[in-house]
Amino acid sequence: MSLSILQTLTGHVQAAFAALDLPPKQGRVIRSDRPDLAPFQCNGALAAAKAAKKNPREIAASVVEILTGNPDIADMEIAGPGFINLTPTDALITSRANALAASERTGAEHVAQPQKIVVDYGGANVAKPMHVGHLRSAVIGESLKRLLRFRGHDVTGDVHLGDWGLQMGHLISELEHEQPDLPYFDAKITNGYPTESPVSMDDMARLYPAASAKSKDDPARLKLSQEATAELQAGRAGYRALLDHFITVSIAYLKRGYGELGVEFDLWKGEASVDPLIPGMIDDLIAMGITEESDGALIIPVDETYDADKRKGIPPVMLRARTGAVLYHTTDLATLIDRKNEIGPDKIYYVVDQRQAMHFDQVFRACAKAGWYERDQLEHLGFGTVNGKDGKPFTTRGGGTLRLADLTEMMRDAAQERLAASGIGQDFDPEELEDIANKVGMAALKFADLQNQRTTNYVFDVERFVSFEGKTGPYLLYAAVRIKSLLRRAAKQGVTPGTINAVEDAEQKLVLTLDHFDDALAHAEDKRMPHILCDHVYSLAQAFSKFYAECPVLQDGVADETKASRLALAKLTLRQLTLGMGILGIDIPERM
Repeated sequence: MSLSILQTLTGHVQAAFAALDLPPKQGRVIRSDRPDLAPFQCNGALAAAKAAKKNPREIAASVVEILTGNPDIADMEIAGPGFINLTPTDALITSRANALAASERTGAEHVAQPQKIVVDYGGANVAKPMHVGHLRSAVIGESLKRLLRFRGHDVTGDVHLGDWGLQMGHLISELEHEQPDLPYFDAKITNGYPTESPVSMDDMARLYPAASAKSKDDPARLKLSQEATAELQAGRAGYRALLDHFITVSIAYLKRGYGELGVEFDLWKGEASVDPLIPGMIDDLIAMGITEESDGALIIPVDETYDADKRKGIPPVMLRARTGAVLYHTTDLATLIDRKNEIGPDKIYYVVDQRQAMHFDQVFRACAKAGWYERDQLEHLGFGTVNGKDGKPFTTRGGGTLRLADLTEMMRDAAQERLAASGIGQDFDPEELEDIANKVGMAALKFADLQNQRTTNYVFDVERFVSFEGKTGPYLLYAAVRIKSLLRRAAKQGVTPGTINAVEDAEQKLVLTLDHFDDALAHAEDKRMPHILCDHVYSLAQAFSKFYAECPVLQDGVADETKASRLALAKLTLRQLTLGMGILGIDIPERM
């Protein structure tokens, strides 16, 4: 694949800096922050001047003199204290456009050194309905997984289910209260349990809150759940059989829920799956001499400056409570061992709410102390919350937690209303129109989430999300569908894509935007921020809209060569939009 225009210009300018006995790295070219003056700029003369003790404009003038007559540079201008504005030639832009058109990945390169990466996201709990709080982890994690794979890494997505701990004890004890004659509660029975679950997802969604509410006001009821949890973790056969049912029923439900969002996992493991590793792990940690006894509990100190009284510093990792129970720290550490044994990852990314930052800091410190992973192999990719217009976490009108299924239905309904109000698809059959509404609704939901910097909160605004104007998912869909329509009309007229010859301003700006794809992908990976890719695809849709308005493609009077060139540019744009939106998890309908 040929170099991008940015890389080509950087090579030329760096060579000029080297010719002046200046550090070549200072000749790096970047996209201009004043595109009205020139599409590219180099700011290195300022840094070079400081080191060389010269006037930066003099250095810039010397660079320009060396580059004068370069066949790839149409114009250079020195601005301000020594910025060099650069405009590439028509020939370079056209050459790059045809190289991008010939590339299946529209110029996107694979990483030079692929890595094995685990992306831990989703984090749904067994026996609990999915709610709005699960949205961001699922959508962000899926886009990052797709981005990393597209870049060439070997990526494993793990849902890491919450299937261990007190919530299981609540379920077991409440189910025993309702159906005490089930064989799972007879300690004398150790095998031969029914293959069909005694509970549905709806049953579990009812049982858990009931038990939890009772336990808050009744210590004796809480003790029943705690005892059930302890017996489950100790390996009681009937309780383990019930847990298997809980997990199986929950996974079937979760696959449907995540499937609605276009989210898929390679691993459906949970905390329970690593329980067999915990005794040996704790023995190893004790043998390393990094554990301590503290009020009957087993801990790993991870911060020598920690002051419990003043609540300063990083608290210790709790390996085993004084009751003998294991906690989230323990299962997360065991999960790291399991991943090391089964996958051997170079990196593990945890896409989990920013409010869990302390937990992951503790676990990562303990892991590094044990020598299992280097500290930089583990990273918590925290994210903000989805808020209502009042600035508080998004809830139902009654103040309850909004189920994810209700949220997706809300988006589909809003999309259908917007399509009807816009007069889109009035003559389509109901099945196609329903499919389009679903794609529009999901595009609106996902793009609204992903376009925000991952670490920030954002306000949930359905009306704004489903708009076909502005920086929205439906706007992107409309741009892509318009190109599909253009290509169909061209085929009917016998017009086929040809060699691109980008001469008009809108054509060249579209090519320059297309040429930024690989850089946007690399930057999004480097920062682990999907909004960087969102910015690119939105800019691309905008550039195409301007091109489409200013450069007629199939209009009468347009020369055949120009039609073929512009059609090829439109086809290239559609391919890149499809790739970029696919990484974001957005599906494009055939028409709208």
